[in-house]
Amino acid sequence: MKSALGNMLQQAQKMQEDFKRAQEEIAALEVTGEAGGGLVTIVMTGKREARKVHIDPSLVGEDKDMLEDLVAAAINDAVGKVAKLKKEKMAQLTAGIPLPPGFQMPF
Repeated sequence: MKSALGNMLQQAQKMQEDFKRAQEEIAALEVTGEAGGGLVTIVMTGKREARKVHIDPSLVGEDKDMLEDLVAAAINDAVGKVAKLKKEKMAQLTAGIPLPPGFQMPF
């Protein structure tokens, strides 16, 4: 009985280490969100921190509202990509583990 409990604790500790490593890998990732067919691009980390913003010179001097909308759309695209990568990474780690439907990991 003790060995079964010990095995469960070892598995739980390994899973915790795997999740921590996955969090670090996700944080180090960079994704590029874009809008307007690539006229506006945002490079964002897995921590959802914007690293670079590129605005095509053809947009400078154009309609300010349109430019603001494109920047917001590029940011949202990058955030969506980070969320997708995070979900895929966590799915790999939890494969075979019976989790309740809709259960979200705390990160």
